[in-house]
Parts: sequence; C-alpha cells; structure tokens
Amino acid sequence: MSGILETSQATAHPDWVRCDGCGTLVYGNRWRRALRCCPECGHHGALTAWERLRLLLDPGSLELLPFHVTPADPLGFTDSKPYPRRLAEARARTGLDEAVLGAAGEIDGAPVIVACMDFRFLGGSLGSVVGEIITRIGDTALARRTPLLLVTASGGARMQEGALSLMQMAKTSAMLARLDEAGILTVSLITDPTFGGVAASFATLCDVTIAEPRARLGFAGRRVVEQTIKETLPPNFQTAEFLYERGFIDVICPRDRHRTELGKLLRTALPGRRTPAGDRDTADEVVVRDPARLGHDDPHGVVRRARRISRPTTLDYAALLLDDFRELAGDRVSGECPAVVGGLGRLDGRPVVLIGHQKGHDPAELARRNYGMPSPAGYRKAARLMRLAAKLGLPVITLIDTPGAFPGRQAEEQGQAIAIAENLKLMAELPVPVVAVVTGEGGSGGALALAVANRVLMWQDAIYSVISPEGCSAILWQDPAQAPRAAESLKLRARDLLELGVVDGVLLEPTGGVDTDPASAAHRLGLAITSTLDDLAGLQGDKLRTDRHARFARYGAEYVTSEPPGDLLPEGAAP
Repeated sequence: MSGILETSQATAHPDWVRCDGCGTLVYGNRWRRALRCCPECGHHGALTAWERLRLLLDPGSLELLPFHVTPADPLGFTDSKPYPRRLAEARARTGLDEAVLGAAGEIDGAPVIVACMDFRFLGGSLGSVVGEIITRIGDTALARRTPLLLVTASGGARMQEGALSLMQMAKTSAMLARLDEAGILTVSLITDPTFGGVAASFATLCDVTIAEPRARLGFAGRRVVEQTIKETLPPNFQTAEFLYERGFIDVICPRDRHRTELGKLLRTALPGRRTPAGDRDTADEVVVRDPARLGHDDPHGVVRRARRISRPTTLDYAALLLDDFRELAGDRVSGECPAVVGGLGRLDGRPVVLIGHQKGHDPAELARRNYGMPSPAGYRKAARLMRLAAKLGLPVITLIDTPGAFPGRQAEEQGQAIAIAENLKLMAELPVPVVAVVTGEGGSGGALALAVANRVLMWQDAIYSVISPEGCSAILWQDPAQAPRAAESLKLRARDLLELGVVDGVLLEPTGGVDTDPASAAHRLGLAITSTLDDLAGLQGDKLRTDRHARFARYGAEYVTSEPPGDLLPEGAAP
C-alpha cells in the first residue's frame, strides 16, 4: 500500500500520501480524486474490496451476496501465533469476514456478478473459505445466467491450510468450466499483486483478462525466480505490460476506464437486435452474384489496387461498423501478433466477434504490423476468439487482407503450418455462423486460415490466390517480369473467383475504390454482412457445420468418381 505520512486527526483520510511508484508526495484529496492513482507516474495504489465495488458498479445497483462464514482452522496451525488469532485480527482490521466479497449489480447498465478480493485480509490468500465463496459466487452467475467478473489481489495459496488450500484451485477452476459449458461470459480484472495459486487458477482462466497498469501476475515471485535461476530479471518482469507482449493479457486498462471498458464487454453478452428487413433490397444492390455483371479488368491492375495501403483496414472497418468494439489481444500461449486483430462488438445491435488481418497506412505502421503477415501467435489468437464466439453463440466475421502467413525462421520454429492447419479444422467445426470477406489481398493459406466460412464475399478490387503473381512467375517462368501473365493465369480477380464458386458474392466498391470513401464502403460492407447473417439465421449448430462442410467439399469433387473396390491381387502378384 502507499505510504501514509500524516493525518489531520485520527482519520482514515491522510493529508499526504507517498506514491510507491515514484516516491512523489501527493495531497490526499487529490490522491483520492484520482482513484488512488498517482497523478505523476500513473502508479495504481491498492483499493479495498468495498472501494473497488463502489468504483465498478453503477450507483444504486449494488446487491451484496451474503454468506455466513465459520472460521476454519483444519490443521490446527500455529506459526508465530495461532491461525485463528490471525483470522480474528484480519477481521478486526478489515471489517471483512474473509478475503473476498461477492456482489451483483450493473456496470454501465449491463448486469454482472462480481467476486472482489481484498489484499488486506492475509494477503488475499486462497483458503478453504475464500475458495468456497468464489465458487458460490460463480454458481450464482450460473443460476442467474449473468456474466462473472473476478477481481483478483492475492499472494497465493494460504499456507496455514496446507493441501486443502491447493484443492481450492481445482474447485474454482471447475466452477469456471461449468460457466464455459453454459456459455456465460467470464472476465478477470488483475490488480497488483496476483500470484501463486490464484494466478494459477481462476485469475487466468476467464474468457477475457484485463489488468491494471503495472499490475504483477505470476506463479512464483520475483525473488524466488531470481534465487532459483541465479539471474537478475528485467525491471518489468511479470508486470501487465510484460505479460501483454507475451500474449497473456487482453487489455491493460487504467482504473478510470474500468467501467467503460467492462461495459463494452458485458453488453456483448446481452441479447441483440436483428438488422431491419428493409435493408434487404439495398444489400442486394451492392452484392453481385452474377459474374456477367462484373467487368474484365486487367488482372495485374486489380493486384495493384488490392495492395493500396490507403484501403481501409480491419480496425478502420471496426471503428466504422461496430458499436462497443473492444479489441482483445494475445494467444495465451506465446505472444501477441499485431498482424491479426479481433474482438467483440455489436453490428447493428447484434453481438459479433470480428477477426481480421491488419496492415497499415504508412511505412511505420506496416512494419509494426509485419505487413499483415501473421505469425503462429496471430492464428492462435484468432482461434481463441473463435472459440469464445462458439461459447457465447456469437457469429464470426473475418476480414482478410494479407500477402500470406509470415515465412520467417521464428514462425517455422513456433509451428506456422500447424497453427494454420488447426484453424482450418476449427473453423470447419464452429457451431456459429461464419462470414468471411476478402477486403484486399487474399494470400494463400495465410488467408484461408481465416476464410473457412459458411459464406465468402470479396470486394470488387480484392484478390484471392494460392500464390502471388510475383511468386508464381519466379517459380514457373523463372522470370519476375512475367507477373502480369501469372496474374491472368491464376484467375485471382473477383469475377474469376465468382465464376469458380470460390466466393459467393462480390461487393461493388464506391467510385474510385473503397479508399476514396471509407464510410460508404463500410456501410456497404455492413449491409452485405448483416444480410448474409440473416440468410444463415435459420441454420443452427450441426446444420451450420454441414453447410460449411458441403461448401468446401464441392471443390474438386467433379474430377473423381468412386468405383466398387476391385478384386484382391493374388499373393505375391505385382500391381
């Protein structure tokens, strides 16, 4: 906790507070107005569970979830003092029965069930009572079919309860598994510190993980790790920023943004409205399904237009199309890939999961996004978001614009081919509608890894191909100058792909291209997607999978005929 220097009477409101982050003296009232965050360095000071609940929940919405607690001392444990005395002192000091409070309420108008830990109570340690209360809070969320928010602050398992403390890790994890099975959104808010058995169970098992800036999260503490490996660790080790870069945190969110960002997430769990049927005629006007309506543009010219960096990106479309869009990050395995973006939002009131490749509009952003070429972490992040969509029953929308999967050494070491293959299988089996749109370049398997959909659309000036024209000409003609010829031969234009049945519709671009009028382009894209989702509304679960399987099964089927099995060859006979 931050250091209290003096008080003006015997009061809990200090006149001055010393920031633990930078050492600055902050006037107490200013400290409290800033929600116990340092106005100089941004360090987030500790909050009590009650302060946290009042900060998070809408005024007048807080409903405490009461639990009768019987103090537990299953081992008869004594260290420098008996465990029961430690519990009694913690209760007297904090006014709490245990290290967690449960409440129901609303955040920005969206209902939520909250379990909020308090580090003041024996370091927020996980004992039998804490594990039971958190499990019962989760069961309340299950019974009410309401999203669950877990706010963590803990040093780990409670040593005074021995192996029984470990059992709480399994118990709380099983509770979250029940919520997964029921399709109920779970969100974790990591505060400083969160370690040990809490970090290795419910804190990191939620659908979405949000962390306060510089909050520390880990299994073993820094000193334990340094003593074990005999190395000095980097200053930011185990901080939210460190973990975000490695794919384990979705959002780093300052305290004054908690309600806004949590509200966005929670609203995606609310029932959505359907697109008005009156938009049908307009959607049909912008989506071409007859190849004869499309011109015979020069293929190489189409390639150049598809690659223009001024074309809208996935994040551009998200900003123009979706309400309450909240980008989520990380693959939970190895990293955060900026070449793939995705998150939750509402399209005309309908909650959806949007995933897409991300390039950029200038050299710096293109380099930072790796030119839209995903690493395995990007595909695994996409897979994670697709599984979340399946759990919540939300449609998946993918926007495709990539030269291809990144062909680097590190990508191969991390299993690029496997990551792509796993996405293909996962998308084939998703129980929710999937709509893919090629918005620029559709480069080979790196594009297909986001395009195993019930319906595939593309912009008029987009391309979709097994290889780039330059790559094809270099391999087959051994002459890069043959790229225009390769572009013609590959049949990568929208008209060609519509004739081949690779895409189901082509979106007409605004005059001059989508980059000349992004707002109009986004409107057309939104009409096409909502119309397509309406067409798929009658299909559920197995029927959506069957529809998807049938769509891809037809490619190449006409070239092979099954015949009755022939006679077995005599033993020793040559074939």
